[in-house]
Amino acid sequence: MKRTQQSPVASQRVADLLAERILTGSLKPGERLKQDELASELNMSRIPVRDALRILETRGLVSLRANAGARVASLTVRDMELSYRIREQLEPMLLAESLPNLTDGDIALMRAVKTELDAVTDVDEYMPLSRKFHWTAFSGHQAPLLAQIVERLWDTTESYRRTYAELALKNIELMEIMRAERDLLFGAIVRREFDLAPRILSTHIRRTHIGLLEYGEQLWDADGL
Repeated sequence: MKRTQQSPVASQRVADLLAERILTGSLKPGERLKQDELASELNMSRIPVRDALRILETRGLVSLRANAGARVASLTVRDMELSYRIREQLEPMLLAESLPNLTDGDIALMRAVKTELDAVTDVDEYMPLSRKFHWTAFSGHQAPLLAQIVERLWDTTESYRRTYAELALKNIELMEIMRAERDLLFGAIVRREFDLAPRILSTHIRRTHIGLLEYGEQLWDADGL
């Protein structure tokens, strides 16, 4: 017998579970999300599942269409280009907001995460570490609306960046470039170079954008191109 978990807490729990599957690549862009199957798997009614899908739609992780059901959100090349152009503008702003408020503890955490990133070879370890490194750099902000927009952009491009990271982890030259950019950014943050650090971050985002487009055939299916 299915439990009748229909509270907002239950819906949020389902949303968190599905978001984790999407962000870790277990659910791929364009993949169908069937409410009946999810409700059966989670041993609950369809109501919290339906509400969870609506929550994920507001995060940009799920696409809901009348008579077409729910699918993991997917991006076209144009979508990706716009997302990265926006990120190039907004993330340096968020970093600039954060830098004056970063503590020695934040810097120490970034240093420890960077050391782990320099040695990691598995994408399942790389992605959460990369996210932790950058979001620790952003953690001093006092601009919640800006941070919310940036986080949505991260979430909606995560699966594509993950595929790109898988390719990069097998390419020694590319990984060296990524490490060098990370070193430059971290160095500027440590030295509290308020003008330079955001510019380095913008350049890093632009280079990643170019890399994603270069590997487009492996990141988008024929319908997305």
